[in-house]
Amino acid sequence: MSRYVLPLSVLGTAVGGAVLLKDFVAGGACPSKATIPGKTVIVTGANTGIGKQTALELAKRGGNIILACRDMEKCEAAAKEIRGETLNHRVNARHLDLASLKSIREFAAKVTEEEEHVHILINNAAVMRCPHWTTEDGFEMQLGVNYLGHFLLTNLLLDKLKASAPSRIINVSSLAHVAGHIDFEDLNWEKRKYDTKAAYCQSKLAVVISTKELSRRLQGTGVTVNALHPGVARTELGRHTGMHSSAFSSFTLGNLRLTADANHKPSQPTSASFLKLRNPEDHKCGVTHQLHL
Repeated sequence: MSRYVLPLSVLGTAVGGAVLLKDFVAGGACPSKATIPGKTVIVTGANTGIGKQTALELAKRGGNIILACRDMEKCEAAAKEIRGETLNHRVNARHLDLASLKSIREFAAKVTEEEEHVHILINNAAVMRCPHWTTEDGFEMQLGVNYLGHFLLTNLLLDKLKASAPSRIINVSSLAHVAGHIDFEDLNWEKRKYDTKAAYCQSKLAVVISTKELSRRLQGTGVTVNALHPGVARTELGRHTGMHSSAFSSFTLGNLRLTADANHKPSQPTSASFLKLRNPEDHKCGVTHQLHL
């Protein structure tokens, strides 16, 4: 009998550890039932994943939601689905390609002209570990979309955000920024062998650094700026990686698609970007270290 003790102990430890890890990566839930009637919210990359769920939850709370996406077919479908589920008809789809500076300028100009206010800007869209692609303007894709595109968008909407104060900017970063290093001599990876992981970490570090600086510059304006790590979920962001293909990751991540499940009711979004909207400390600017869900 004793010869089975060690193998069973190891198996039990492994299974228990996997279950705990699964619970950990599921993240927290937001219990707030606060509403945001009359507030205009822009969510980039809102046709799927974290962005879509964030838009859905904010639409439930009465916001005027703008889904800003590259793929208009998916964006229109997401907007229609959200309107149907929430009965909030102030949910609209607009074209925004963060890999095109022209598209960003056109989007910002349209928002500035047509929207009286912009109260919340959620810079959520991202690309992760794609091949060595470049944006329309020649920037390395991950840095171009994850950081530079949102940097330009934010600055173009800054006057509108200030005029709408109190308002806020939420930058979805990643814990991966901790491993990031920015090579200012080779931002486009033209002198080195391209490393998809390092390029992703670089882009998210750039997001965190710029968030800190912008929050400093905007002190006293009524505009708060925060960056956050949203936790782990099975979304399309990982389509260029093998993170969802293994049996272990499939078990660990399960059906974490930021939708309702046994642990997260529809009124309790797992999205950290939504958590940041109502955190008691959300008047503080800067990088939100405590929301590593």
